[in-house]
Amino acid sequence: MSRDELRRTITRDEGTGPMKHGRHMPYTDTAGKVTIGFGRNLTDRGLSMVEADICREHDIDDAIKDLIVRYPWVDSLDPVRQGVLVNMTFNLGIARLSGFKQTLARLQLHDYEGASVQMLESLWASQVGHRALRLAEQMRRGVWV
Repeated sequence: MSRDELRRTITRDEGTGPMKHGRHMPYTDTAGKVTIGFGRNLTDRGLSMVEADICREHDIDDAIKDLIVRYPWVDSLDPVRQGVLVNMTFNLGIARLSGFKQTLARLQLHDYEGASVQMLESLWASQVGHRALRLAEQMRRGVWV
């Protein structure tokens, strides 16, 4: 079997589905299955743990990159508090994180108590529950929670 020929013919026959900003986007195929990439049937097949781990690592890398590009001062924070922002960016995306204006302003001043309070007063905190409580505590204390 020629793996190169298999790749070529499957790519030709499956196509890639819709693309947005150079990324494969999910779509519903003709059988009603949520599909992505080169015909990956997410409805029936899903992702293996290895595949999900790879996606998580790429998403963490993207969150870190987005944070550093948008807020270069994040480098001045300790790794624990950087971790809070990466976690929030992973969850919200950088555009929605930028709506946390008071939290970010307090963080830039290293006012961790104030940043923690602002986090808990957000709509996000009511939506994610215990995650917000843990991350606010991590922000306040400077230890991984």
